[in-house]
Formats: sequence, C-alpha cells, structure tokens
Amino acid sequence: MLDQLGEKCGVFGVFAPGEDVARLTFFGLHALQHRGQESAGIATTDGKRMHLYAEMGLVSQVFMEETLSTLPGHAAIGHTRYSTTGASIQCNAQPFVVRGAHGELAIAHNGNVVNADVMRADLAATGVTFETTTDTEVLGRLLVETAGETWDERFATLMRRANGAYSLTLLTKDALFGVRDPLGIRPLCIGRLNGSGWVFASETCALDHLGADFVREVEPGEVVRIDAEGMHSSFPVGETLPMGEVVREALCLFEFIYFARPDSRLGGELLHPVRMRMGARLWGEHPVEADIVIGVPDSATAAAIGFAQASGIPYAEGLVKNRYVGRTFIQPDQRLRERGVRLKFNPLREILQGKRVVVVDDSIVRGTTTPRVVEMIRRAGATEVHMRITSPPIQYPCFYGVDMATRGELIAANESVEEIRQHIDADSLGYLSLEGTVSATGQIAGNQCTACFSGQYPAAVPLQFDKFALGGEGAPDHNIPVAPPEPATSPLTVRA
Repeated sequence: MLDQLGEKCGVFGVFAPGEDVARLTFFGLHALQHRGQESAGIATTDGKRMHLYAEMGLVSQVFMEETLSTLPGHAAIGHTRYSTTGASIQCNAQPFVVRGAHGELAIAHNGNVVNADVMRADLAATGVTFETTTDTEVLGRLLVETAGETWDERFATLMRRANGAYSLTLLTKDALFGVRDPLGIRPLCIGRLNGSGWVFASETCALDHLGADFVREVEPGEVVRIDAEGMHSSFPVGETLPMGEVVREALCLFEFIYFARPDSRLGGELLHPVRMRMGARLWGEHPVEADIVIGVPDSATAAAIGFAQASGIPYAEGLVKNRYVGRTFIQPDQRLRERGVRLKFNPLREILQGKRVVVVDDSIVRGTTTPRVVEMIRRAGATEVHMRITSPPIQYPCFYGVDMATRGELIAANESVEEIRQHIDADSLGYLSLEGTVSATGQIAGNQCTACFSGQYPAAVPLQFDKFALGGEGAPDHNIPVAPPEPATSPLTVRA
C-alpha cells in the first residue's frame, strides 16, 4: 500500500498456568506488530493483583528481559496500538487497568466506538472520572461501573450501548475474556496451547508463532470466558443490535485485501491465495499488454503473482522495500523528506529499463504517494506504467478503527478514475470491482463491511468523526446515516 492506511490494533490474550505468560504475550504481540506501531503493553494477573507495563514504541523497543520479569502470573493480555480514537500519547497506551464497583479489570481493544463521547458523558454525569482520551477506557469503565450481577449482564449492557467495532481481550484476577461486537467487524480467534492453555489473538499468525493450535474464531456478539474450569461461551444480546436490527456479520473487507498478514486465516481462508485470486480476477477484469508484472512490496506481492500467473506476463521484483524505514523515531531532515518515497522503495533499473510495467497495489487512498512511485519507475527506464488495484475505489471514510482519511481527503471521492489516472501519471489504471473483490475472498456476499467502497455502513455512523473528540473538541453528531453512494465511475481508464 502506497498511500498508507493507519493499521488498526493488535490484541492478544493467554491463560496458561505454569507458563511464562508475559513472554508468550510478547511473542504474540510481535507477530501482530503490523497492526500498530505506536505503543505496546502487557497486563498480567497472578490471582491476587494486576501487573501492567505499557509504553510508546514497537514491541521490541518497549519490552526487555528485565521488564518481562516484572509481569508474573497465570494469565495476560497485550496490545499493540495504532490510534483511531485518542491521541498517540503515553497515557493512551494499552492495556488499561480500571477499577470500579465491580472490581478491577484490564482491557485491550481493536476497533472504534463511534458514540464513545456520548457514553463517556453519561458515565461522567454519574461521577466516573477518566484518565485517558480513548474509547477503550470508556468501554472498560462501563463494565466495572454498570449495574448487573453477572458479567453477561454487564456485557449485554455494553453491547446494547456501544455503536461500532470492538474486539476485546479482558483480564480479571481469575479469568480471561475474548469479546467481539455483534457485527464482528474486527477479527479475533481462539487457540489451544500445549493442550491446557488458551490463547486469543487478532490473527491466526500469532497462534502459529507460539505453536498453538487454531480452534475457531470468536463469533460476532460472543463472549468467551477462560478460567480454571475451562472455556465458556455466551451471547449476551442474542440476535439483535443496539438499534434493533437483526445481527448480520460484517467483517471488514480490508482485512482480506491488506490489513491481516498473508499467513493468517480469516473465514477459513488462508490470505495469501485469497490475494492471488484478487490479482487473477484483476487481470480478467482489466487485461493489458505488458512485459513484466511487479507488486508494491510487501502487501501486494501475492496479488501481483496471481496477476502474472493468470496473464502469462512474467512476474518480477522491480521495487525493493526498506523494511526498517518505519521502525525508527529519527525523523528525516527536509532534504530527505523531499525525496519522500525513495526512503521506502528503491527501483531495480536493470529489471525495469525498457519495459512495459504492470504495477499491482491494493489501494489508492489520498493519491499523494502513488504519483511518486510511478515517476520513480519511469525514471528507472520503464516505457509504460500500468497501475492495477486489487480493491474498488475508496470513496468513504472508515468509522470502525481504520485511520483512513476524511471524505474530502479521499481522491476517489472527488475525482473520476480517469482524473486519478492523470493525477498519478499512469498509462492506464484499473480497479478490481467490488463483486470481484468479495468473490475472491471465498466468503458469502453480504457478510462483509464494504462501507469504504460502497458507502453502505452496517450501522448508523456520524457524518464526521474526530479521533480527538474524547479530548474535548470536535464531538460528532451520532446515529446520522451517511448519504447514499454516488454513481460509480468507470473501473478502467487508459492514457490517451
């Protein structure tokens, strides 16, 4: 992905008496690092008290041997964050430990709750105070302060009140919970560790790294509790959403296109071949005469291979990615900043020179970086550059945990495909259709959230959303449906 989307977050949980749960959580979070690079944290319980450590930075920067040794216990949760509600500051690093009328709870959250400011105001009116500016703390404080004798009653209150996406791992002194919102917008899976322990993770790749066996995905609207007696499952709100609609699954389609690692499984499908099928479908919808196919590394590599295999055009590596450019806190000076994308990619002139090149990528968001990559490939000697995108045009913002852009910043919301082609200076530009994208996932049509492409949100959303709203400014109006999508533009345009 050239115009980088803000990844969501990665959550992890483990219940394994007798194991070093902090170390297991560290390696689980390390496998989920691609989902967020701003902060990382681990909370553990030893049955008597909670232990917590969270800081800004990558997982490998935050945790050292001496840090992990301060986190004893038989169960743990962990989090790696990309901020979607609340600023990227120390106090917002997760997990959080909250205390209230129903005791102590540690919570880690992947997703975004669009009415969190309303929920926060209601809690504040009862005297509840807050230490952060995140929707995650709102969810945690609702659980420890709301009326209800059982956890199921309290989770039912949360699910009826919270509008949005939340896959949660939660920790009490004696139990581990995994929770998905009733739409199942964000992924969460269950694994079995060494025949006795249990693991929750945002993606199955984290289970693989620990040698845990995949059991199943947490279902939409499900609460899974792990304690000394084993695993227990419940569905606190049954088959209806907070607004009264019947529950339907709405897993984020971008998980299949880009967010999840290619070695993870979603909906029973390994994502590497899913992305290869997207590339093959892209060739079927937008064929082109060319000499080589290259992918934008690493997210579009599988799709480029699929495009090449379907077309018979040779696949080549034409761009080399510096995989460490995003792993430093040292900012480039102005001269290097102006070179922009060359800090991230380096073209292979010997591969590209004199060639008609198909460049496969998974999306174009703002349209700021793609033109620089096209220019870089042309300067390396390519005679033609044909862009092929393995998703439909992104025309609407995400309210469910992807720090994408406002609608005014999305290039496809404001320009036709031909105008985008001219803007990026490609010889042709083709997007995969929504039907083709969904078909390639192997999932049932209608069981995905496609809102950023179609404008059809699975639940009511605000017309505008401010990620800093819980900090006191820019609170949105809630439960206002967005305008219906505008007529689709042509999916393919060719340079005159």
